[in-house]
Amino acid sequence: MEFFSICLGLFLISILYSSVGHGGASGYLAVLSLSVYGGMGNSWLKQYAWCLNLFVAAIAFYHYYKAGYFNKKLSLPFIIGSVPFAIIGGFLRIDGIIYDSLLSITLIWAAYKLYQTKKDEGKIKNKIPNLKVSIPTGAGIGFASGIIGVGGGIFLSPIILLKKWADPKTVAATSALFIWINSLGGLFGAGISNQLNIDLDILLPFILVVLMGGYLGSKFGSKSNNSIIKSLLIIVLLIAALKRFLEYL
Repeated sequence: MEFFSICLGLFLISILYSSVGHGGASGYLAVLSLSVYGGMGNSWLKQYAWCLNLFVAAIAFYHYYKAGYFNKKLSLPFIIGSVPFAIIGGFLRIDGIIYDSLLSITLIWAAYKLYQTKKDEGKIKNKIPNLKVSIPTGAGIGFASGIIGVGGGIFLSPIILLKKWADPKTVAATSALFIWINSLGGLFGAGISNQLNIDLDILLPFILVVLMGGYLGSKFGSKSNNSIIKSLLIIVLLIAALKRFLEYL
């Protein structure tokens, strides 16, 4: 019964996150950390979240790219800056209260962004940021993503939208590719530091459910963002964040 609940949670998260071009790692971390797999260790949780990200972000990018929303001039500088630092972050061994604090902050941030349902109606500048801005920004997000175990979309998307560098659909396409490459970089970093520990018997069912959810979410976009699912996801993220903190009290 618990395994079914885990798969259902991953399925719903993949629908919601892929609808805005995200892979869903922060949500996957929340679900897995609240389950029997929560005791598997931080490195284990990160690796499975990255693996699921690869599949969902790839589907999301395909749909947004096919619809004509991908802007390589906007995306590539962020990616160039992020890749080496995502590998470094994935290489580092961050355990105990430091990792749990970083993960909890990330989960709370993700919940906060999901709670913000109002879209910015301001005029989009559509001005590509200077390389002196985009490359360091990508580097910082990549490093944080490698340490925490996410793809970085929950950090990159708000920045681009806040600066009005692109419209939400273009941001979704950029985030999807950014997430995919950072997730791969994180896994590579974990591999070269001998931390890689993937059990296909566990991973394959998870991949199957997120593939289905990712397809539905990215195909229909924001129309699939059911308010009930969003509210439940926010609750799960906050509970998971609180759980990590309470373990040290």
